Amino acid sequence: MDTKGLSPQQVDFYRQEGYLVVHDVLAAEELDRLRAATDELLAGAQGLADNTALYDLEDTHTPDEPRVRRLKLPHKHHPAFADLIRSPKVLALLTPLLGPSVRMHTSKLNLKSAAYGAPVEWHQDWAFYPHTNDDVLAMGVLLDDFVPDNGPMMVVPRTHFGPIHDHHHGGVFAGAIDPDRIAGEIDQAVPLIAKAGSITLHHARLIHGSALNTSNRARTFLLYEAMAADAWPLAGGLFGSLEEFDERMLCGEPSLQPRMTAVPIRMPFPKAPESASLYQSQKYMANRFFEVAR
Repeated sequence: MDTKGLSPQQVDFYRQEGYLVVHDVLAAEELDRLRAATDELLAGAQGLADNTALYDLEDTHTPDEPRVRRLKLPHKHHPAFADLIRSPKVLALLTPLLGPSVRMHTSKLNLKSAAYGAPVEWHQDWAFYPHTNDDVLAMGVLLDDFVPDNGPMMVVPRTHFGPIHDHHHGGVFAGAIDPDRIAGEIDQAVPLIAKAGSITLHHARLIHGSALNTSNRARTFLLYEAMAADAWPLAGGLFGSLEEFDERMLCGEPSLQPRMTAVPIRMPFPKAPESASLYQSQKYMANRFFEVAR
């Protein structure tokens, strides 16, 4: 297995711009395994009427015509996803950015089906889960090609150096920024265009979002959120016990000494009445940027 990791130039680019695309990381057989696992889990959505602990359903979903926009915690539901995040190939991408001891926060598989895949409004991951330091990132695995019209993730370079914007609307945490407040930043957004098997890395403070899939091709995006082991959560609710917390270690050693740095923080409270996923929380926005499926 290739464990060459990142070059100094790639690390520098991530530090300065807040994101990185690493092309052609996964081999064809690795992609095939992940796609087969995805299909296996998606088959279980047939007949469902409501969201479950695994399935986050599109607003246009019906039991007879299932439409899934997210598989929640796929690493807990299929070994293919658990194996990937602990593979030497992947850890060689994380450790140059987070250090030798890395912990996983969560995983999700976002699906944008052809012609209707749901958008994700502009936000910063950090708004959802502030920590004692910001050595925190999201790693995305492209299971399909990302092209301009199938809703690729877009990022606003260098915004990881800026403020944490207000993600509240109507007095509740809606998980999105009012686009009118960041119009200048949105104008600088860059779409991450790459082939299936590529991997993206973006800092938790970076502004990002994605549009409706208007193409005739799917856009399947596997995401893991990870952090340095000495970055401890501040908003609560992320682990039930120390044992469970340390089970999330991907490499290196856990720490009982949180590293404290001067980072801007807003707490994600009070929660919206329906907030089991980002998609549900963002429905509480009064002002949306992206078109939604009808």
